[in-house]
Amino acid sequence: MLDDRGRVTLPKKIRSELEGNVLVVSRGFDNCIFGYDKREWEKEAEKQMVAPITDQNARSIRRYMFSAAEKVEIDKLGRMVVPAHLKEYGHITGAVKVIGAGDHFEIWDEKYWEQYKKTLGTP
Repeated sequence: MLDDRGRVTLPKKIRSELEGNVLVVSRGFDNCIFGYDKREWEKEAEKQMVAPITDQNARSIRRYMFSAAEKVEIDKLGRMVVPAHLKEYGHITGAVKVIGAGDHFEIWDEKYWEQYKKTLGTP
């Protein structure tokens, strides 16, 4: 749930996989927010920098992800403030779903997550 200060509490299962208390959050795909610990963000950034700048798709993905990226801190209770531009992008106003997605986690508005899950064929 998004609290009145714009914070989301990350599940303990997600927090246990993160290194440190500083995260990088950015626009994800399908109206979700991607979250990475510093180490995983650096790996993702390196992957994006492999393609040449002359490749239009590579430039587009770099601009998409890097222009919206922000560092946030997790407090002692496992909460993080979701930047306003990312709340707007993700249509996040109340109930949220935080999911693990391999090298990162995703924050979804609960309604959008339920709609997206249907496209995956899962209940």
